Amino acid sequence: MLNQLTIAELTAKLARREVSAREATQACLDQIARVDGKIHAFISHDATDALAQADAADRAMASGATHAQQPLLGVPIAVKDVLAVKNQPLNCGSKILGQFISPYDATAVEKMKAAGAIVFGRLNMDEFAMGSSTENSAFGLTRNPWDLTRIPGGSSGGSAAAVAADEAIATLGTDTGGSIRQPAALCGCVGLKPTYGRVSRYGLVAFASSLDQIGPFTKDVQDCATMLNVIGGHDLRDSTSVAQPVPDYTTGLTGNIKGLRLGLPKEYMIGGLDPEVKAAVDAAVKQLQSLGARVEEISLPHTEYAAATYYIIAPAEASANLARFDGIRYGARVDGADPLELYSRTRGAGFGPEVKRRIILGTYVLSSGYHDAYYVRAQKVRTLIRQDFLKAFERVDAIVTPTTPTAAFKIGEKSGDPLQMYLSDVFTISCNLAGICGVSLPCGFTKSPKLPIGLQLLGKPFGEETMLQLAHAYEQSTNWHQEKPAIPN
Repeated sequence: MLNQLTIAELTAKLARREVSAREATQACLDQIARVDGKIHAFISHDATDALAQADAADRAMASGATHAQQPLLGVPIAVKDVLAVKNQPLNCGSKILGQFISPYDATAVEKMKAAGAIVFGRLNMDEFAMGSSTENSAFGLTRNPWDLTRIPGGSSGGSAAAVAADEAIATLGTDTGGSIRQPAALCGCVGLKPTYGRVSRYGLVAFASSLDQIGPFTKDVQDCATMLNVIGGHDLRDSTSVAQPVPDYTTGLTGNIKGLRLGLPKEYMIGGLDPEVKAAVDAAVKQLQSLGARVEEISLPHTEYAAATYYIIAPAEASANLARFDGIRYGARVDGADPLELYSRTRGAGFGPEVKRRIILGTYVLSSGYHDAYYVRAQKVRTLIRQDFLKAFERVDAIVTPTTPTAAFKIGEKSGDPLQMYLSDVFTISCNLAGICGVSLPCGFTKSPKLPIGLQLLGKPFGEETMLQLAHAYEQSTNWHQEKPAIPN
């Protein structure tokens, strides 16, 4: 099955002319037709356009184009519905953008196209990336391919589910507080959140501008490294993009991690951690030690304040960013007797309850009399959290933690309790506040039902190379990433 291949496996076959890009793309489209009615990873996809892109890739290879020049040539890759792709819908999982079609490509998408990728399909997500379960989409919920009664994680649930169900060879998502790593863990794939500034945010519809980062979902660590090679780098169109060289991340995947120092933060082994998740992570740490890594306990003392800090800063930035959706310039519009009524009607009808909740919270913490008490104080705590990490990285090369406290929970189980839902991201939030990089990869399964468990590795700022080196060595010494869900017909 061509749709089950990794990027490395598919590009090797394409280079040898054993298969065509059209055949690989058709295999993904056939899988979407077979399973997506149950999973709903995709909001939409254009099969005709995807096959036209595939035919163009086949012509390019016939004319001498190589994967050394274009590392994603002929590879079908789907995109979260918060990233701009020219001439494709852009809805952010919301009703408020109506029938909006993007007039341009996001930089990350532009780079994938330049690398030869077949960019197709809009993947489901929590509305405006606000959620941990992909139950907040205006286009319906997404289900976990491992158990259709459970959530795939969020907000990039569609991106994770599409990879786990082999509906695309790889996907792009975004991570504001764990929205790549958490669904990757719950769906049993690899998800990478790059260092803030490593990947351009141009063309990403902003949720929280100081936290958002674009990253890949893949079937193994090598593919993650390949994707980061393509999408990383400086971009003048994004003022937060950092002018730092992008190494070839694949060259460091040697399997040799002898002497690398891993920190195990004592604050992450908390009471709410599921025993099966703890056992799988403990086993993974022992496996890394057996491969030559040195593990020591470290402290990140301000960890307990991370969730509260995040849920002040992120809604504050969201309330400002989402002010542009007013029914005047683009998207849906509900007319009123005057501009104020038009705004309130449009936003009332266009935004879902979780987005409204966060806009109200963000507006409150920025309001007169509360700005200093909440927002300014949260920014000070954010600085302390970053300093915790930088101090830890003076002693260790990377940090190892669970990705999530539990495996995937039932659909509807936490949707009535926002606080419990927010705590799903308790292990991932600090990474975004500190602006460092993180990756989640499979490290085991719960027994009954069989659900994936994720291991999180956190790296220094722009330390993706070492982090991926550790992740790859662990992955290649286990077979968790080779397991596939049995999706019923």
